Order: sequence, then structure tokens, then C-alpha cells
Amino acid sequence: MDFVSIRIITDDVARLVDFYERATGARANWSTEDFAELRTAGGTLAIGSTRTVALFAPGCARPADNNTVIIEFLVPDVDGVYRDLGDSVADFVTEPTTMPWGNRSLLLRDPDGNLVNFFTPVTPAAIEKFAR
Repeated sequence: MDFVSIRIITDDVARLVDFYERATGARANWSTEDFAELRTAGGTLAIGSTRTVALFAPGCARPADNNTVIIEFLVPDVDGVYRDLGDSVADFVTEPTTMPWGNRSLLLRDPDGNLVNFFTPVTPAAIEKFAR
């Protein structure tokens, strides 16, 4: 098995794509106005319209209703991400903070309220864990 992507369902695909393009620096590949993907070396963030839900099963996913998943991005400079996003994020949950497991993390909510963690390994053990 190969983990390929995570998909966010939203009422406003363009708004969410714009946010994630600015936040990650990745450019979206649009399949239709209802579906786009941002591909990174480690996986893909897919963003789909609520109109696509019926193709799976009507009502099986609801936009802006996630309270359990944190989308995480490994970045070279989490403090730089914080500075870059400072004026475009309405809800920073935590400013950059060094966690006990060795990552410096920035937790925020995207425009739909999904939790997003940008992190940079800073201790030798964390740096080794994420070495590529």
C-alpha cells in the first residue's frame, strides 16, 4: 500500500486552493473547477467541492466540519512561514513553539477551520528522523 493523498471537501475550492498555494509555495493542478491537487514530495493535498461528495455517497462528507485531523507540512523555516502568513491567517492556534519531541511547530486554522501544522525539526533526533 502507498499513502497517496488527503482530500479536503469545501464549499469554496478556489479560496482553499489559494490559501494552500500561498502557504506551501506549491502550485495546484486543476482537474475541474470542483477538484484540484497540490503535489509535494511526500504526498498530495487534494481539494474537492461539496458537489463531488455525491459521486461517493451523498452526505458522507461535510465541509468545514473537521475536528479530528491535523494536516502537517514539513518546512525548512517555520518562523518564516509564520511571518509570510501573518496577515492572511485569521486564526493562529499557536505561534511557532518548540515541542518536546524536537519540532518547532506553528498550528493554525485554514479558511475552512481545518487545523494545519507547519513544522521544522530543530533537535538532532528530530532532524535525523526527517532527513531526506
